[in-house]
Amino acid sequence: MNPSGAPELACDQCGCRWFDRTGGNACYECGAEVTAENLAEIEQALTQFAAARQAAKNSGSGFPAPPDHHFHLEPS
Repeated sequence: MNPSGAPELACDQCGCRWFDRTGGNACYECGAEVTAENLAEIEQALTQFAAARQAAKNSGSGFPAPPDHHFHLEPS
């Protein structure tokens, strides 16, 4: 999670959150590949996060607490 509570993609191999998208979607630290499944998972989490924030904003209750899960690449 980043400081605002939004989900972030992180590498299961080394925990790095930096990815080289110009060289084939790989972790900068260890080179683990970002798979299509990883991208689909983070896209779904970001969509859910945005919907929850919008619902909270529309209800006037403020933003929800961040969820307690992280998204990581599976070891290859």
